[in-house]
Amino acid sequence: MNYQPQNYPLTIEGLMASIEASNRYLTEKQAETDRQFKETNRQFKETKQLFKEQSAEFDRRLKEDAAEFDRKRKEENAAYEKRMKRMDEEMGRWTNNQGCFAEEYFYNSFDYGRQNFFGEEFDSISKNLKPKIKNLEDEYDIVLFNHTSVAIIETKYKAHINDVLNVLKKAETFRILCPDFKDFRIYLGLASMAFYPELEEKCKEEGIVIIKQVGETVVIDDGHMKVF
Repeated sequence: MNYQPQNYPLTIEGLMASIEASNRYLTEKQAETDRQFKETNRQFKETKQLFKEQSAEFDRRLKEDAAEFDRKRKEENAAYEKRMKRMDEEMGRWTNNQGCFAEEYFYNSFDYGRQNFFGEEFDSISKNLKPKIKNLEDEYDIVLFNHTSVAIIETKYKAHINDVLNVLKKAETFRILCPDFKDFRIYLGLASMAFYPELEEKCKEEGIVIIKQVGETVVIDDGHMKVF
């Protein structure tokens, strides 16, 4: 709206008419400004509300996506743990079966007449002895006895050099757990379906008898054995 001043006669009436026209213009201009302000304010509120709704929708979708991701992650973790548990169980059964096979193989070799070694003859044999007292227990795969000596044999499907320390502890625990034999000579042996040079050398250093499968024969290397 453009204000065009009118030419009024220079009289009181003309001056009053000019002032009235000017006030009317200002009033209309203020009303237009107020209208535009209200319209702008309305648009701002609508934009603000739209932004609020879009933000809420974005947050909702974000939470849904996060929840879905977390659900899938938990499902995948559960499935992975289940697979790993099944693999551990299968590996455990496989390893246990190998260990049982090695133990049975060597036990049968000793039981079927091969009890004359370690420089002595043994008249009885036991397997899977598990003596236990209040604060101590141990397991002995194969044990041979006579009236003065005991031979303790640890069996493995595939022995490792770390097994040597465990074999050495057998003499000490056996004397504690089986006090009737505490004054007997004790021989220690490690029986395995396979050996490697470092393992054999460690057994010889410690005086542990080496018992291994060579073809279809059980070979006993006791030239370096010690009495424990």
